[in-house]
Amino acid sequence: MTTSAIDETGAADRGTYSFSGIRASVRWAWPAVTVVVALIAAWQVYVELSGIRPQVLPSPGRVVVQGWAQRDAIAENAAATLQVTLIGFAVSLALAWLLAVAVDFSPWLRRAFVPLFVVSQTLPIIAIAPLLIIWFGFGLLPKILVIALATFFPMSIGLIEGFAAADRDARSLLASMGASRWQQFRYVRLPSALPRFFTSLRIGITYAVVGAIFAEYAGASAGLGIYMSQQKNSFRTDLVLAAVAVTAVISVVLFVSTFVVERFVAPWARSGSVGLHV
Repeated sequence: MTTSAIDETGAADRGTYSFSGIRASVRWAWPAVTVVVALIAAWQVYVELSGIRPQVLPSPGRVVVQGWAQRDAIAENAAATLQVTLIGFAVSLALAWLLAVAVDFSPWLRRAFVPLFVVSQTLPIIAIAPLLIIWFGFGLLPKILVIALATFFPMSIGLIEGFAAADRDARSLLASMGASRWQQFRYVRLPSALPRFFTSLRIGITYAVVGAIFAEYAGASAGLGIYMSQQKNSFRTDLVLAAVAVTAVISVVLFVSTFVVERFVAPWARSGSVGLHV
């Protein structure tokens, strides 16, 4: 077989796989889309039949129309929230990797830090966030701290448990061949931890958006959180819900992006599967 024929065959296989993947993703998402559409339709019918005031519960149509009318303000605040989310999550991700690797190499650090990781999740964010605003002002730092508190635990624990779950036979084999602890970590423990890590990453990225919104709600100069607070005080429930919808879209996009990253970083984690599996 010539090289061109091989290339054409490979391209055809990739095209078939991509088409199959798209169809599988559509089948995966269809039930959720159906439920969402049904709920929105029921919401619209209820508002029209009940005559409830828009200040209490606006119709989906009104939310869309008013949100579009305020699209520039919403987009500006959404960009601020997305920026804070990505920066805060990047800091939390770096800390999770750094401490998880350190804990994996040191049993003493495991006993010292893992209980503190658990304790960090008992802190009430609803009480801590306003204090962070008081201590550090309305800048970027308090928002990063809130996001870190909300996202650090699932990622760090996912990595620690993933490292610990590495195949013992493979580790023993490498050790018998004279591999160092770092080589065992690189070739066995790290690859085995990535599937659990990406599961925890998906949890963390959704918490990051919620954390950013809450930090802004507690105090900020820009962002969807402060925008919702301002519109709530003005009894613009339609704009509050429009901002909520944008927040949901951001969360879903970030969530789905983790599958794309996983496919390139750890393709073996979902080998033999197509579409999204939650």
